Amino acid sequence: MIFSGKVFKFGDNIDTDAIIPARYLNDSSEENLRKHCMEDADESFSSGVSDGDLIVGGKNFGCGSSREHAPRAIKACGVHIVIAKSFARIFYRNAFNIGLFILEADTGGIDNGDMLEINTDTGDIKNRTKNTEIKAKPIPKFMSELVNAGGLIAYAKTKIKEGRK
Repeated sequence: MIFSGKVFKFGDNIDTDAIIPARYLNDSSEENLRKHCMEDADESFSSGVSDGDLIVGGKNFGCGSSREHAPRAIKACGVHIVIAKSFARIFYRNAFNIGLFILEADTGGIDNGDMLEINTDTGDIKNRTKNTEIKAKPIPKFMSELVNAGGLIAYAKTKIKEGRK
């Protein structure tokens, strides 16, 4: 799949509390998650992000608790892909399980506000602002299938239906 959008860049060690603070987890509606996403890292994020925009991080993005709310909050904002130097493993898996693309790449040359075009099939990331390209680590085919299906539950439902035919 091809994605393009404006970058919202964050640094290293963005934990799940920065992505969606625990104080807002009494209401896990998409609207509440969207409204408070990244609030502790950038107060203006939820009001500035648009459908199709991208999050770019540094090392260890999504560290902290294992709550699935963090990638759900990002997805609720209309972000379809997160690119970082590295991810906490539980965040990585939770993101794919809920249908959010995750790419690992050297994000040092990407700045806030840059316009990127990403091909998740090839791992090619084109920075349209700077006219540069980087290559992301490939996503296993099965993981891409999970995201394309809408996440693990949607994928499983599809496979169950196919098995009944």
